[in-house]
Amino acid sequence: MRIRAARARIIATAVVLASLPALIGTPAAAAQDSSVRLDFLGARELPNAMAFQGTTVGGLSAISYDARTGTYYVISDDRSQTGPARFYTAHVEFADGTLKGVALTGTHPWLRPDGTTFPPTSTATSTVAPDPEGIAVDPRDGTLAWTSEGERIVPSDGPALLGDPWIRRATTTGTYTGQVPLPPQLHMNSQEFGPRKNQTLEGVTFTPDGRRIVTAMEDPLYQDGDDPTPEHGALTRITVHDARTGQPLVQYAYPLEPLFATPPAGSTDTNGVSDIVALDHDRFLVLERASIYSDNNWKARIYLVDLHGATDVLGRDSLTDPSAQRVQPVRKTLVTDLSDVPGLPRVDNVEGITLGPRLPDGRRTVVLVSDDNFAARQVTQFLAFAAHRI
Repeated sequence: MRIRAARARIIATAVVLASLPALIGTPAAAAQDSSVRLDFLGARELPNAMAFQGTTVGGLSAISYDARTGTYYVISDDRSQTGPARFYTAHVEFADGTLKGVALTGTHPWLRPDGTTFPPTSTATSTVAPDPEGIAVDPRDGTLAWTSEGERIVPSDGPALLGDPWIRRATTTGTYTGQVPLPPQLHMNSQEFGPRKNQTLEGVTFTPDGRRIVTAMEDPLYQDGDDPTPEHGALTRITVHDARTGQPLVQYAYPLEPLFATPPAGSTDTNGVSDIVALDHDRFLVLERASIYSDNNWKARIYLVDLHGATDVLGRDSLTDPSAQRVQPVRKTLVTDLSDVPGLPRVDNVEGITLGPRLPDGRRTVVLVSDDNFAARQVTQFLAFAAHRI
């Protein structure tokens, strides 16, 4: 069986990971990129547990800008627990080269194909709520794509509760209009093959021409190796889909950085991709985020990623199989480490990134948002930068 073979490959992965930088030909830490520079324009926070149009604002996990209307779309990762799974619209104001303000302007629930809202996850009824993580505006018509990380509950003494991750299409009011097919390796499995729980489709973007939908996995599939640790990074996957048909076209390995600090014993904290935004057909800004959650210690970095020359791994079960063809990952270059930004008051759980409008001087704005996990010790934070040469 393929599952049994995959397990054998996973056993070999421990050896492969020890030589990961040599295998992929990529340094453990990317060099600073001088061709893209981000100037900090300011930060704004929303009140904790803010009430808005019958919802509790929190869990903001991705952001996308519609250049035609000037509207920002922000997704919440609430799994229909404080309210229906939903997204918000927002207005972001720039003036005199600074971020002046952020205001929510509306909210809509995501709707199922039958037009109803999503109920919470329930093992008793085998109900799986979406885990909304990524959102993107189609530049051609202003409609939306959004991702869910799915669910994987595998008890030792009962049946598994599985829900596939997905990429869905919707109107700007949340009405379901379709679903994008996934490569088979990304479907959820009760065996240790496929995505890990809560580590799947974290980011989604359209290329500027609207012809491609590009998604990023947060962390490795089981068969692609262990999650990042303080000692080593890992390989996860970026997938490019045809926006018209939805079909996967190509897929690439993305090299994750090691975890930036040593987590407490027994912790599952790790580092992963939290969002992606396209600059053109082959270049992207990728947001990596790491946490030591018990210490409320967050770190986020923005990388410039280029797909040129990377190996197409679409259809490949394992990225770290030592008997398979060598994998050349995408090229990545560090643009900004948020911990090093002068004037930034704090770095929280930054999860979303988008390109905003151009400023009068021609620089392109870049807007980030943080996920407060509905926790009082965290913040819902909007950060803005101005980018040179984008």
